[in-house]
Amino acid sequence: MKNFKDYIKFYWLEDYLFKKVSENFRLNGYLTVEDFFAIVIWKRNASKTKIKDALIRNGINIENLTKKIFNESNHKEKMRLLIGDQIGISFASAILTICYPSDFTIADYRVLNSLKNRYGNEIMLSEISNVEDYFSYLEICKKFATREGVSLRDFDRMLWGMDFYDGKNGLTELVEKYRNKQLEPIR
Repeated sequence: MKNFKDYIKFYWLEDYLFKKVSENFRLNGYLTVEDFFAIVIWKRNASKTKIKDALIRNGINIENLTKKIFNESNHKEKMRLLIGDQIGISFASAILTICYPSDFTIADYRVLNSLKNRYGNEIMLSEISNVEDYFSYLEICKKFATREGVSLRDFDRMLWGMDFYDGKNGLTELVEKYRNKQLEPIR
């Protein structure tokens, strides 16, 4: 980058992705390699090398792949174009959520756990392991986002935050374990 101040956009990566990368995708009809990997890192930084190596090994050109997604009208086909040995449902859903934030949401174990905890018997889905599961999950999320009066993206954020705070190994559990082991204060 030429301007040092431009680096600040990466500090709030989610804002950058949903504003600039999403807009660039709509205007250009594809994701650049840089934008694609910014999404991968945002979703799960630890997977970036594995995904990069798999894409190279399989001769996948990111710009060509994302042009196909842009030109595909069927949402399930958009998902199928992304899924393969190199990219699973969770990463495909993250990429599509950045590109189409009103139409897709991220497949995430935290969100699924929160859905089950909050809505109980209304959630019959136990996992998201294929395209059909994902679109069932997506419809569930759309239904409850509407019921809660929030956007699909904010609904995802709320459920993620709920699991982060109250879920297994979440903040509440960590604090409780600390408090249970805490020694008397130093006087």
